[in-house]
Amino acid sequence: MLFVSSSGGHLAQLIQLKPWWAKYERQWVTFDLPDARSKLEGETMIPAHFPTTRNVVNLARNTPLARRVLKDFQPDVVISNGAGVALPFFAMAKTMGIPTVYLEVYDRVDSRTLTGRLVQPLTSRFCVQWPEQQNLYAGSVLTGPIY
Repeated sequence: MLFVSSSGGHLAQLIQLKPWWAKYERQWVTFDLPDARSKLEGETMIPAHFPTTRNVVNLARNTPLARRVLKDFQPDVVISNGAGVALPFFAMAKTMGIPTVYLEVYDRVDSRTLTGRLVQPLTSRFCVQWPEQQNLYAGSVLTGPIY
């Protein structure tokens, strides 16, 4: 499996799933920042170009990165909870027939995130953490709070 996320809170939330993902082969794509390096010590971490929020240049730079990582690693699934770094990986995974799972962030209950809106059409499974979020994302699956 391939985890793709921004550093900080996005990454921290995926780390919370360690009891589940620890038994699987995995790689991580995130920003090469001190918090990410410390949280992912001992894990395979691939640095993504940042910032990604509304940054077309880094979106373009992360697209060939996504193609290369997905081709080389060949994950069974790509999992993300945002932010902008998820888009090129989900788009590329969709073209390659690799399933994707998106987990909408914990703290946006009354409006949709930009990344959520962009990747929802590309996801195999779109998960939300609050019942209120299901009203925002048709067809989403309620996981309950992760963080």
